[in-house]
Amino acid sequence: MAKKKMEITYTEAIKELEQILESLRSGKVEINELAPTVKRANALVEECRRQLALTRSELEKIISTPF
Repeated sequence: MAKKKMEITYTEAIKELEQILESLRSGKVEINELAPTVKRANALVEECRRQLALTRSELEKIISTPF
């Protein structure tokens, strides 16, 4: 089963990850919200990796194209 692409930009995902990290560090996440929060963070990390891989692939194609 293929994973769905998230509708979020790389910058938005990074900002959300930073917010999640801050809330985890400060202890603001309730125990019953810990698992869903970590699950969301994992999904955001995977989306960032997907977008980085896509960008890298596109850049490699551009660089390898002869003038």
